Amino acid sequence: MQNLVGPESAKIKSMFSTVASKYDRANNILSVGIHHLWRKNLAEWSGAAAGLHVLDCATGTGDLAIEFKKAVGFTGTVIGSDFCADMLTTAPSKALALGLDIQFETADVTALPYADASFDVVSISFGIRNVADPLLALREMARVCKPGGKVMILEFGQPSIPVVREFYQFYSEKALPYLGGFITGNTSAYKYLQSSSARFPCGDEFLELVTASGAFKKSEFRKFSLGICFAYRLEK
Repeated sequence: MQNLVGPESAKIKSMFSTVASKYDRANNILSVGIHHLWRKNLAEWSGAAAGLHVLDCATGTGDLAIEFKKAVGFTGTVIGSDFCADMLTTAPSKALALGLDIQFETADVTALPYADASFDVVSISFGIRNVADPLLALREMARVCKPGGKVMILEFGQPSIPVVREFYQFYSEKALPYLGGFITGNTSAYKYLQSSSARFPCGDEFLELVTASGAFKKSEFRKFSLGICFAYRLEK
């Protein structure tokens, strides 16, 4: 497998800062709201239950952290972290409106400020492809995960069914960048979304990267929405 060269962190942080205030609106429109179902399914697949401790990396506006908090209840804890402080602006109010106690803080997934084996579940959704060193991110998430715990990942993929693949390619290449640009005022951010998703490995190819990290004893994946999205469950 070829080496992955990640984007420049400062450039990516700036890009997310410019779309942060309209990020939720764009997500809901561009995915027709199905991204909420993907996150809900990932949280359920993780086995998160009452009393467990969860870290959601690259949490953004907090949607996945919210799903995990619903699963672990008031006896469990959830921390949502992101390296872009602007992306965290709306997350606390979203959680508060639902009566959920979630801690949000700034942290880089490649250098997490948490002790070894601190969490039962560590997650990242639509963020692993944005880090400069995906291998380092995997190892850091594994480091802060307890033995036997789960690292859960959501990421875009490439559908294998021809008619679905052709439709998705047309939508992601021709429509998504301009719709995203219209909603947020930053077309280049959504051109990046399309190009980074298209070139990032998915399915078995991504599991090769997981194996290369040397941090997990078991890994598997599921396809959501005919392969538009992939979910990965990695056991430490």
